[in-house]
Amino acid sequence: MMVAALLLAAPCFGQTDRREVRHGNRKFSKDNYREAELDYRRALVKDSTSFAASYDLASALYRQKDFEGASSALARSAELAPESPDAAKYYFNSGDIALQKKDYSAAVEAFKQSLLRNPADLEAKENYIYAKKMLQNQQGGGQGDQQQDQQDQQNQQNQQDQQNNQDQQDRQNQQNNRDQQQNQQDQQDGQPQEQKISPQQARQMLNAIQAKEKETQDKVEKAKALKAGSRQKEKNW
Repeated sequence: MMVAALLLAAPCFGQTDRREVRHGNRKFSKDNYREAELDYRRALVKDSTSFAASYDLASALYRQKDFEGASSALARSAELAPESPDAAKYYFNSGDIALQKKDYSAAVEAFKQSLLRNPADLEAKENYIYAKKMLQNQQGGGQGDQQQDQQDQQNQQNQQDQQNNQDQQDRQNQQNNRDQQQNQQDQQDGQPQEQKISPQQARQMLNAIQAKEKETQDKVEKAKALKAGSRQKEKNW
């Protein structure tokens, strides 16, 4: 689970802080991080070994997204941190800064030290797990990228082979269709073709047939009439 890296620990209180540190803490609580930073730096000028001033300066710089500066500020009090009542917070913030810098190895160690001093800190546990996962991904990233490149190349080759096979199959199907059409044409050329006539020609032929039939019928009727007239004459005579 990805954990949003936020500097949750507040500035140090409860120590024999100089006046500048106390002023800085009041400004920090009002989100005036730049002004708080100046007060913490003034305190360090007067006492460069002040754990509270270094710790709080790191907090102010972190809130201004100056992660390199925050890391350097915490490093000034690294020797005093293990014995400080705020050691758990110190290591938590160190891990948080390391996450922002993508220094996952340092983050894992820092959160581990924070949990050793405060095992009940759930946020430290979550960040510790997250840092370990990111470290594993970072360490295996080079090999993973190479394997992914090889897989991509293989997929591209497979796609190209499939396309070539499809193109070849399409060409074969087209040739088969042309051969089939040619065979059908050859068979049609070897058989008598029925002559097609237009509707006008069909009407003309029908009219001619009907006219011929009428002419034939008229001749038959005329022949019958002549024969009947001849019989009548013979009878009368």
